[in-house]
Amino acid sequence: MTKLNETYTLNNGIKIPKVAFGTWQMPAESTRQAVLEALKAGYRHIDTALAYQNEKEVGQAVRDSGIARDEIYVTSKLPGETKTYEGAKKDFETTYNNLGLDYLDLYLVHAPFPWDEMGKSENIEKYDKANQEVWKALEEILASGKVKSIGVSNFNVHDLKSLLSTAEVKPAVDQIQYYVGYTEPKISQFALDNDILIEAYSPLATGRMLSNPTVERIAEKYGASVAQLAIEFVVQNGAFTHKEHILDNARLDFVISDEDMDTLNGMKDSAVDMYHHGRQE
Repeated sequence: MTKLNETYTLNNGIKIPKVAFGTWQMPAESTRQAVLEALKAGYRHIDTALAYQNEKEVGQAVRDSGIARDEIYVTSKLPGETKTYEGAKKDFETTYNNLGLDYLDLYLVHAPFPWDEMGKSENIEKYDKANQEVWKALEEILASGKVKSIGVSNFNVHDLKSLLSTAEVKPAVDQIQYYVGYTEPKISQFALDNDILIEAYSPLATGRMLSNPTVERIAEKYGASVAQLAIEFVVQNGAFTHKEHILDNARLDFVISDEDMDTLNGMKDSAVDMYHHGRQE
């Protein structure tokens, strides 16, 4: 379980675990126990969001775990629909009270658009100013000490450039859909050039990865599951990731060869991406 204990260093000098336990689509009633089991398995980064409706249970698990608070990294997110300065401040207070923790380690803008407007090319510049105002609120929340780092999610190159044009604090993270066959090279390169860490979500391509014969063959070579290989691929590409399968994904004690990494990086996924389809980089 070595990878669970390894970290990256963000652009503000703070360390972040390379692998996180995600709670998306996790019912509130089962979240506390699932997070406790994840922490017992060795995970030290828990990812939630106001939109997931399970922040209270995540916070309860962190408090009940018996693990020192500074040993657990907690991420939450501002809803994509919230696009005003005042709304961002209000929603953060809801998240802060839900979690019941002294501070959050990372707070992200969940999306550049409201979710029901994602993928509409005519919206590329529509929310630029709104995101700048929201970011101002996050910078003030950061300054308050209630959050250690701030970042974004689902932002493409245009969104990042717009934000950086007025930001006083650079985003520490951009959490994007990223997996074998879909590595968002333009966003990844822009983030690298600007010292923004990429976080990969959906490392199994929401399940499609599990039945890919090439991925299956390479995983078998390392005595690993497809899930383990998919996560190790993301980490070796210099991103960090989160996934919900606790014990299976915890064993990341192998290294993918350069040749196999080239094969995996050369794969292309033909599925339409619901978040970025129709958008320009």
